[in-house]
Amino acid sequence: MEFYPECVEHVVRYASKVAGVPILVTANGIATEDDTRRVEYYQRAVAGLKGTIDDGVDVRGYVAWSLMDNFEWMSGYTPRYGLVAVDLKTQKRTIKPSAAMLGNIARRNSL
Repeated sequence: MEFYPECVEHVVRYASKVAGVPILVTANGIATEDDTRRVEYYQRAVAGLKGTIDDGVDVRGYVAWSLMDNFEWMSGYTPRYGLVAVDLKTQKRTIKPSAAMLGNIARRNSL
């Protein structure tokens, strides 16, 4: 999977310029088994989004994809997108460091 967190900033700037309406990012994330990559991805994506807001783009919200590892029709339970891991045998949920990091940003309302 491509690792390009700056895409959020670039697409939001473009959409705002072309459409001229408030922007709501409804799904953004990365498929990876390595949550340290997911943490870096979200840090860079949200930082870029903050830059657009600082420049006056009307961004109303951001939704990470996805809360939990989920079933993909073409490939089953891989790749892993979730902020919360799901043990498929026990159904136990485990919060990943990426979820904690995004939660801290949300609680502080700051990077």
